Amino acid sequence: MMQDLLVATALLLVFEGIMPFAKPAVSRKMALLVAKMDDKSLRAGGFISMMAGLLILYFIK
Repeated sequence: MMQDLLVATALLLVFEGIMPFAKPAVSRKMALLVAKMDDKSLRAGGFISMMAGLLILYFIK
């Protein structure tokens, strides 16, 4: 179980690092856009992201 959590964390870091490594200017622009978003939009995006992750996990397991 702990190994699975570490693998998931490692993969998250790899995927999160791809865009800033490949296109730093685009990543900077995206960060600025996110900083300007209201709380409702950020929560909606976070919720959608969590639900997508749960669906993927459900179909994998």
